[in-house]
Amino acid sequence: QHGPWRKRVDLASGLSAIEAFLARAGFARAPWLVVGFAAGIAAWFVLPTAAWWTALIAACCAIAGSAKVLLRADGPLPFLRQAVIALALAIALGCGHVWIKSALVGVAPIARPQVGELAGLVLSRQEQPAQGRVRLLLATREPGSGRAIKARINLPAELDRPELRPGATVRLRARLVPPAPPMLPGGYDFARAAWFQGIAATGAALGEVTVLRSAPRQSGLEDVQRALSAHVRTQLPGPAGAIAAAYASGDRGAIAQADDEAMRNSGLAHLLSISGLHVSAVIAAVYVLVLRLGALWPWLALRVRLPLVAAAGGALAGIGYTVLTGAEVPTVRSVIASLLVLAALTLGREALSLRMIAVAAFVVLVFWPEALVGPSFQMSFAAVMAIVALSGAAPVAAFMAPREESWLTRMGRNLAMLLLTGVVIELALLPIGLFHFHQAGVYGALANVIAIPLTTFVSMPLIALALLLDTVGLGAPAWWLAGQSLDLLLALAHFTASQPGAVSTMPAMGGGAFLLFVAGGLWLALWQGPVRLWGLAPAGLGAILLVALTPPDLLVSGDGRHVGLTGEMPDELLVLREGREGYARDTLLELAGMSGTPRGLDRWPGAQCNPDLCHVTLRRGGRNWHLLLTRTRDRLPERSLAAACERVDLVISDRWLPGSCRPRWLKADRRYLERSGGLAIRLGDHAVISVADGQGEHGWWTGPAPRRTRPKSNNQ
Repeated sequence: QHGPWRKRVDLASGLSAIEAFLARAGFARAPWLVVGFAAGIAAWFVLPTAAWWTALIAACCAIAGSAKVLLRADGPLPFLRQAVIALALAIALGCGHVWIKSALVGVAPIARPQVGELAGLVLSRQEQPAQGRVRLLLATREPGSGRAIKARINLPAELDRPELRPGATVRLRARLVPPAPPMLPGGYDFARAAWFQGIAATGAALGEVTVLRSAPRQSGLEDVQRALSAHVRTQLPGPAGAIAAAYASGDRGAIAQADDEAMRNSGLAHLLSISGLHVSAVIAAVYVLVLRLGALWPWLALRVRLPLVAAAGGALAGIGYTVLTGAEVPTVRSVIASLLVLAALTLGREALSLRMIAVAAFVVLVFWPEALVGPSFQMSFAAVMAIVALSGAAPVAAFMAPREESWLTRMGRNLAMLLLTGVVIELALLPIGLFHFHQAGVYGALANVIAIPLTTFVSMPLIALALLLDTVGLGAPAWWLAGQSLDLLLALAHFTASQPGAVSTMPAMGGGAFLLFVAGGLWLALWQGPVRLWGLAPAGLGAILLVALTPPDLLVSGDGRHVGLTGEMPDELLVLREGREGYARDTLLELAGMSGTPRGLDRWPGAQCNPDLCHVTLRRGGRNWHLLLTRTRDRLPERSLAAACERVDLVISDRWLPGSCRPRWLKADRRYLERSGGLAIRLGDHAVISVADGQGEHGWWTGPAPRRTRPKSNNQ
């Protein structure tokens, strides 16, 4: 009879314990509010339908309203009241905000591949000499329907013409396809990125491009970027010039694939894209230069607050550099954060704090909420949060505290701190890299200890000096020195990437493990004192799930042409087709967590293949699974095909199979794959995971949800 009373007492004591924890740990409102806002955005991407989004917003509003009514403002739980109301409203606001952004900017992709004549306005032009092409973004109309769309067209470099500039009106024949969804579950979703960019089609030009009306004569920003990039590559040819052009103008199109891969595998890829490091270097250099030069002018130093002038100069330099390099979202995000740091310096506040990071993240998410699910946003803010959290830790503060010591000891202490910072950043970025790219560089921390100072204090200043001296024709010596520094950077990247075990590969990480890493990292970064160590628990659990991760038995692309089998050869992927399609091959290898060269199924003794079909038997889950895979588009006798289907558990085909083909478990033919997209199949668990499972009713996914196929027992 005392049950309800006892429950009320338990509930009150539990709420009091939470209140005491919040009061004792120091609840930092701003960072956690941004975390709540980001959680609402993430929930919109994860939840499948509008009904779910509406239910989430309604539930958050109900929780906030209940907390406001039940927890009085003058009651004993002020911290808990604030936390519940603020976080619930932040989650609801984030979900609603990205929903509105999607509805405003998203454009439905074209319904199917098609070939037709296009006439449109060139919106932008991106030169990619390393790939032998130019990429044009056109404002045009969809063939047949006449709907206004934006289409991204790849033009071979040999068909390029100087008149194909932004502002020109052109006509061409092109093959258009809808923006590609992930090839496999866990793969890159270009369709989602294109949705938020307003791109409805991609394709390639078929033949010459006719210029109907030339672009205006005035030079636009893209013309300046293109001219600057060409000038840098002329003054500094070769791989070093390609990287120098990326630093000067943001143009990465000339970087060779081998160099790009080496930078990525060595953990130095962040040095190729204009981001926080480059923007901060430019702003810091201008800030110090203006401050020092201003101090040499007594009249100015006595009448004007020099830090304010230096901050204004650094802000103008940062904004100008951002605009010059293309104003991509990562660069804009970096300059916003840098401007907030300048504002803090001007006001005499702490320059780099979690509050400043929270404000910068909130500004970015307000304008680009879709950036949250991309690796660039996650990696940049994770790195900065790791730096701030590490520097704020009591042991680190004690280690770096000023003391009487020799300059050599002090330098050693700084180098040790730099190495520790690199290791912490690598640990923070490791799960993000594995989740998005399925691989991570092992020696990145050591390589960055050399590469970051080399880029910041040598290469970029030399490039700036060379461009300045070019105005009077004296830039050659500076260009030579810049080239030597960039050659050293590339040599470091290739050496690091070539070391045994330099790159660790993993199969596609599940969303649950990634969420544990994110939750643990945020807890470690945002709390103070010993309580922050609680974040090691979810991060450790995520690490256990990551170590226990195994690749699917079968990977099937959305068109059915590419099939990968794992587990039969040690660290080797068996593929149905060995063609030269590099993207498909690399995607299969990445999501299988393997490297090297795949082996053709017809060259494996365990497969029985003829020009039309391959029959494979796999031992999984204590039983034999019989697979039938088609290899040709030629017509097959229906009766013999039906008989072959009856003897197997699973059929995979890139063609439409007749209804008489009835395998014992699953028929993944063209009809099924058009609904499901790519597949990851675990035979031992009887699990079929499809691309469509993670798409829901979001506008960029045009296919219906797949019909679930349950496995049958052995005697069926």
